[in-house]
Amino acid sequence: MEQLSAGQKLDEAFENMNKEKSLSYEFSLDTDAASLKALDDSSGSEPGEEMPDEAARLLSDAKISVTVQSRKPFGESGEKDFDRMAMKISGRDGKLAEYRVIGDQVYFRSDMAKVGKAMGTPVPTAADLPPEAGALKKVLEGEWVKVDMKEIERLAAEGDDGPGSEPSPEPTLDAATQKKLVKAMREAVGREVKLKTAGGEDGTERITATAPFRTLVTELVDELRPLSKKLPPGTELPTAKELKDAPNAKVRADITLKNEELKEVRIDLAKLTENTKVKKLGLVIRMTEGTKPTAPAGATELDLEELMGGMMGGMGMGMGGPAGTAGGE
Repeated sequence: MEQLSAGQKLDEAFENMNKEKSLSYEFSLDTDAASLKALDDSSGSEPGEEMPDEAARLLSDAKISVTVQSRKPFGESGEKDFDRMAMKISGRDGKLAEYRVIGDQVYFRSDMAKVGKAMGTPVPTAADLPPEAGALKKVLEGEWVKVDMKEIERLAAEGDDGPGSEPSPEPTLDAATQKKLVKAMREAVGREVKLKTAGGEDGTERITATAPFRTLVTELVDELRPLSKKLPPGTELPTAKELKDAPNAKVRADITLKNEELKEVRIDLAKLTENTKVKKLGLVIRMTEGTKPTAPAGATELDLEELMGGMMGGMGMGMGGPAGTAGGE
């Protein structure tokens, strides 16, 4: 009875989420720099390509905040109904990057110096760029820039099929396939995931979900294979051999509900690494109080064709002469 009760509570929480038109959540890793370095070591990095200490510290402290907004309740929304989105990546020292989509406009800014230092790849300053770089200097200065999504699609289409071609429509799942997909996943999860629930104070419920990783993933993939031809291009399901090689350690997720709403999910992934030096590795998802994504004031518009031409011209000058010459001759 407990299994059914916990499952019903989760279903109700997700149904409540489907009634919303705006959703804000935050991703972070529950880990430390030492565990990330140990994980990198076990991945077989070549000498000189190991994860820098700065990068390990950045990832262990990083948080990704996301807000998504739709014109309709999420349960009724199609792809075209999602009209606003904002994402912010923050570290111990503050914001690293922000990205917003408002209608057809994409806005972006980043602290390139901090990101470059953490990744072990120094980034040039705006003063290092040639005059032809134009608005690219704004990117390196950490200021807001914007790009028209339709312009991106047009240039991508011209690159694929030549000038004047129409961009191909993005592949999407039809409503019937989406329902089959959700049904298949629910059936696999229902068979393999064991749930326990415990009540708390002030309407809080804590649900623990455990499942053997390889068994659960295999079940999910087996349910999805009949639908594979309807999945978007580039979506490749793991082969039977790849699934056989996956670790079968039990994965645990601790889920917090409050007043029938999802508040937090913590997933422990340390055992999946099969590395005793990885002491702490988890993924945390928290629901947050987000704000409506808005267009930032004063954003500089990037002319992509001009930007690409300026960059190519700058590269040519850097090689010793105008673009297309060698050594200035």
